[in-house]
Amino acid sequence: MRAHQIMTRRVITVASGAAVLEAANTMLQNHISGLPVLDEAGKLVGIVSQGDFIRRAEIGTQRKRGRWLKFLLGPGKAASDFVRERGRKVAEIMTADPCTVTEDATLEAIVELMERNNVKRLPVVRGDRLVGIVTRTNLLSAVAGLARDVPDPTADDDHIRSRIIASIEKADWAPFGLGVIVLNGVVHLSGVITNENSRQAAIVAAENVSGVSQVHDHLCWVEPMSGMYLNSTEDEDLLPAH
Repeated sequence: MRAHQIMTRRVITVASGAAVLEAANTMLQNHISGLPVLDEAGKLVGIVSQGDFIRRAEIGTQRKRGRWLKFLLGPGKAASDFVRERGRKVAEIMTADPCTVTEDATLEAIVELMERNNVKRLPVVRGDRLVGIVTRTNLLSAVAGLARDVPDPTADDDHIRSRIIASIEKADWAPFGLGVIVLNGVVHLSGVITNENSRQAAIVAAENVSGVSQVHDHLCWVEPMSGMYLNSTEDEDLLPAH
């Protein structure tokens, strides 16, 4: 399988000039842990993630180094840390020049790149334009929903997937981080919902696409205020009994 067959196409992004608070609120509201950063021309220039908010002056977690360590590291490192811990714009705290993959990257290559660079998400680009994102959740969905000996999706599966995504992502009830995998007409839906009605709506939307023979539900329900989550009934049935 390749990146374009599992990636999330409707990517939530943030502008490089946006306030850090805006990026934090966007991640919280959409239940995601990272955002691709775009410049004014729409070009991918960075990634901002939860890790960029760990060392912040607002919550008193900025680095506190002894005098000798400061001397050894030099003023450049201290200045860089100061900007990341107190910067007000996304461009000041983001990881610049992030690792990326193309649409035809294999899942093996994606996993190797994630492990080598210790990252949880890889933007998918066409030239310098962002066209999707592959996260560990996308990979988990592929593992959870698909048998290891199933062949790669066909061209027809790709067309079905595109029609399902187009049908769902424009709706007000569309799951956050929608993931769609199709193999031989069998559909696996993943993502986050905050209302149970959205689950049935997404399943019905997929079932109404020509060529779909079966729909598997891997949508996770999250309670927005508390963060409590529940797996789908189908996924719960697969978990070992305690």
